[in-house]
Order: sequence, then C-alpha cells, then structure tokens
Amino acid sequence: MRGRRGRPKAELVLSEEERHTLEGWARRRTTAHGLALRSEIILACATAKSNKKVARQLRVTAATVGKWRKRFVSKRLDGLVVCATHL
Repeated sequence: MRGRRGRPKAELVLSEEERHTLEGWARRRTTAHGLALRSEIILACATAKSNKKVARQLRVTAATVGKWRKRFVSKRLDGLVVCATHL
C-alpha cells in the first residue's frame, strides 16, 4: 500500500445550495473570470479529487487549488468572493 504524501487536504463537502450557487457562478457569462475559476476549483474538489488532479484539469497550480480549498472550508462561499480592498 502506498502511503500518503504531503499535507492532508481539507475535507470539502457542499450543501445543495452551495453547489447550486457555485454552478451558477461557474457558468454565468457575467461572472468575473476569477470567481468563475474559483467556483470550478471548488466544484472539482468536491468530487474528492486530489489538488494535483484538479490543478491539471483546470490548468492551474496545485498551490492555487490548495489555497481556494482551504479558504472555502474555513469561510464557505464568502471566502471565494474577493474584493479589491482585501487584496
């Protein structure tokens, strides 16, 4: 059996309401590109894929996936909505 390497990923389980909101943000043409991408990252993470697999699928870094997974787990949908004053 192969051992797990790296830090354990934060468990991510979506409510139906969160899934609905994320799917809307991901596909709505008027959603900012960054929010749409963050939504896609979380939706992919919710399928129990590793950060590396999600990163390859969405063509981002594993660190980016890890950042948004962690932020979503701690702050839920509010953690994905980034305004300029928080940057």
